[in-house]
Amino acid sequence: MGVVLERVGSVAVLTIDDPPLNLYTVALHESFAVALDDIEANPPRAVLIRATGEIVSGGVDVALFGAQRSAAEAKALFDVMLELPERVAALDCPTVFAAQGLCLTWAFEVALACDLLLAVQHARFGLVESVIGLTPTMGGTQRLAARAGVARAKEMVLTGDKYDAETLSAWNVVNEVFPEEEFDEAALSYTTLLAEGPTRAHAATKQILRHYETGGLPEATANTTAIASALFDTDDLREGVRSFLADGPGRADFTGR
Repeated sequence: MGVVLERVGSVAVLTIDDPPLNLYTVALHESFAVALDDIEANPPRAVLIRATGEIVSGGVDVALFGAQRSAAEAKALFDVMLELPERVAALDCPTVFAAQGLCLTWAFEVALACDLLLAVQHARFGLVESVIGLTPTMGGTQRLAARAGVARAKEMVLTGDKYDAETLSAWNVVNEVFPEEEFDEAALSYTTLLAEGPTRAHAATKQILRHYETGGLPEATANTTAIASALFDTDDLREGVRSFLADGPGRADFTGR
C-alpha cells in the first residue's frame, strides 16, 4: 500500500492507494518519492496522478503534527512535505490529476502542482488546515492564488470550507468536470492524448510559463524565442512541419524526441 506506479503506454500512472482515507504519512511520502524517482529516471510523455477508493484523501495524519516538539522540528517536516508538489511541478511532461471524490489538504496541494486538474461532478476540495490551527504547508495557498486569485485563496484557506468541482471550475482551478461513469477511463484517455502530442513542445510551453510565474510577462517574453527556436533541433518539430506540408494539419506522428 502507498503509491503504486505503472506504465500504460507512454503514460506513467501514479495511484495513491492507502485505504480507507489515503492519509499523508511518512510511509506514504516515501512511497510517493520512490515513484517520482522512477519517473525522473525514466521520463514518460505524460503523468496521471489518481487515487483508489471513494475519496482522494482525507488529509494528513494529524498524529504526525502531534509528534513535532518544536517549530524547528515542524519546519524540517514541512520542508520534506513540500518536496512532493515541487517535484511534480518540476516535471517537463504534462501532468494530470484526477479527483474522483473528496480531496483535502496535501492531495489537493499535489493536484494544484499538476498542469491540469480533472474531477467528477461530486468531487469536493478543501484546504482545511485551519481546523487544527495550521495553514497549508505544501504550496497550496499560493498555487490556488495563481489559478483563482488571492481573494479566492484567502476565502478557501481562511474559512476552511469545502468546494465542489463546478465551483472550482468556475474559479479556473478545475480544468474539466466529468460524470462519474467511466471517469478512470476518461482521465487516462485525456492524459494519453497529451502524451501522444509533441512532448518537447509541451516541455517548452511549461518552461515559458515558469518564467511567467517567476518574472511575469517581461521575463517570459525575454526567454520565449530561445526556448521556441531550440525546438528546431527536435524530431517532432521536423516531422510536424513535414506532415503539415505533405498531408495537412493533425496528421503528424510525434515520438517525443
